[in-house]
Order: sequence, then structure tokens, then C-alpha cells
Amino acid sequence: MKTLFISHPHQMKKEELPPTVMALGYFDGIHLGHQKVIRTAVQIAAEKGYKSAVMTFHPHPSVVLGKKDKHVHLITPLKKKEQLISELGIDYLYIVEFTSSFAQLFPQEFVDQYIIGLHVKHVVAGFDFTYGRLGKGTMETLPFHSREQFTQTVIPKLSIDGEKISSTYVRQLLKNGDVDQLPRLLGRFYEVEGTVVGGERRGKTIGFPTANIALKDDYLLPALGVYAVKVKIGSDIFEGVCNIGYKPTFHSTREGLPSIEVHIFDFAKDIYGETMTIEWHMRLRSEQKFAGVDELIAQIQRDKEKAQSYFRNFAETTCILSQKEVF
Repeated sequence: MKTLFISHPHQMKKEELPPTVMALGYFDGIHLGHQKVIRTAVQIAAEKGYKSAVMTFHPHPSVVLGKKDKHVHLITPLKKKEQLISELGIDYLYIVEFTSSFAQLFPQEFVDQYIIGLHVKHVVAGFDFTYGRLGKGTMETLPFHSREQFTQTVIPKLSIDGEKISSTYVRQLLKNGDVDQLPRLLGRFYEVEGTVVGGERRGKTIGFPTANIALKDDYLLPALGVYAVKVKIGSDIFEGVCNIGYKPTFHSTREGLPSIEVHIFDFAKDIYGETMTIEWHMRLRSEQKFAGVDELIAQIQRDKEKAQSYFRNFAETTCILSQKEVF
């Protein structure tokens, strides 16, 4: 996949670009709805003999259009989004810098410059995609703005249990800590990536050494609490428990960002400075303050046993599903 960064006004020349089928959207999360849009673009491109493309925007529009100095944590920061889009078989990824001047483009100007002007022959987008100043352009107005230079496919709403699959829904589940529900929307477990850094080194003294994680990007974290997780270090995958929080047993106030600490089962290697990917499987409990260290140790042991039981059952269920697929 070739990635192209575009700033407005762009200087790209239509005649130097391949004809494409382009999927349009912000695509935070690359959930199943987004995947449907992108896979449809890949399929139509193959049928028509064109290249497939995705256009997305950075930073998040609400950073530019919202309150001053607003900071938005993302389900899929740009690097992760790029990786996931590449895995879907896209040929070209256009990342448009979202600025106030870009946001002022009238719908026809956006179409002329960023669809027709980039040699797009067919557009694929969700039913609720909007474009142009104040989002006045919609999938209903797109045929009018196309100047008969391209055609379009509209992907209808995808729902699960009566709820629209959307970035908003994913964010709500993360806010509630319901990470076990996310695979139904994402088609995968939710992940964040960070670096193992030094911490307070208290875990080792109580028999549960932990790896402290500094996130590499502006990921949206699940609710505070303790989770059953899998972690990837290099090509190795391990099971463990992760605490997101402020350690109220040892700290009386909440200052700064919550810490992310992972206790990896049966693990004793020095991994300071290593990159770790955390895969969130299930919330075990909320963060709580204990009367003393002994009470905390007893609870961590219960958390560990509960997580190990979850992973045993998870492995058995996965095995059964695999057998059903084979037979």
C-alpha cells in the first residue's frame, strides 16, 4: 500500500494518478462497518480493473472544529489505522490534513478537488458520510456534485442487537469497560501499543511484578479497573492481568494520567524498553482501595485465578469453533 499525505490546497495532478475506486471516511476504529466500506471498494476496483484507495483525514475534525485546545483520544491512532487499512488490501491511502481552510470547502469544491481531481472513478462510503462546509454534502447530493465523472456505492447501516455499529458505540463500550463486547464490532480484540518503562517497583516486592506501559499514541483507554489481557512482545504472546488506574491503596489523590501496569503470568524476563501490545479481553473488576497490602495481594491472586480461568475457557471455546469449521 502506498500512503500519500495531502495538505490543502493540494498540488497533485489528475493525469499522474491511477484511476481508483475510493472509500471515504474518517474510519476511527476500522470497525465492521468501516471494513464493509473498504472491502467493497477493493471488490469493485478488482471488478473494474482500477486501483483501490481510501481517503481519511488527520487530525480528527473535532480537534479543528471543536473547542480550542481540545484533545481527542482515538480508537485507532493514525499509525494503527494505516496498518489495519493496509491489511484489508488497499493500494493507495490518502491522508488529508484536516485544517480550518480545508473545512471551509463547499461540497462542490471538495468533490472537484479531492474526488474528481484525484482521478476517482467510483466512490464507496457509508450512508451517513458527509463532506464539505458544515457537512452540507451527503451521499444523496453526491450524484449531483459528481458532474457525471464518477459513480458511487452507498453502504447501508450495519447493526448488532439493534445498535448501529459505529465509532460512538465502540467508545461507549470502552468507557464502560465492556472490552469483551468489542470483538463483535471490531472483528478483533481491542489493542493498544506502548513501551515498557520504569515504575514504582512495588509489584515485585509483593510477589506480582508488573510492566509499566507508556502508550506510544493517543489511544482511548478502557475504564479504570483490572482486566484479563494478552500481551505481545516481539513475536511472543503471553497472558496476564492489567490494571489501569491511580493505585488508591498507595496514593490518596489522582494526579496526571492513570498508570497502565501488566502482570504477565509465569514471566521473569527483563523487558525494559521493549514494545508491548496489549489485547484487552475482559474486565475483571473496578479499581478499589484496600485496607492494606495483604488485602491487596489476596485480591490480585483472585484476579489472576479469574483471568487464568477465562483464558482456559477461551482456548477451549476457540478449539471447539475451529473443529466446527473443519467438520
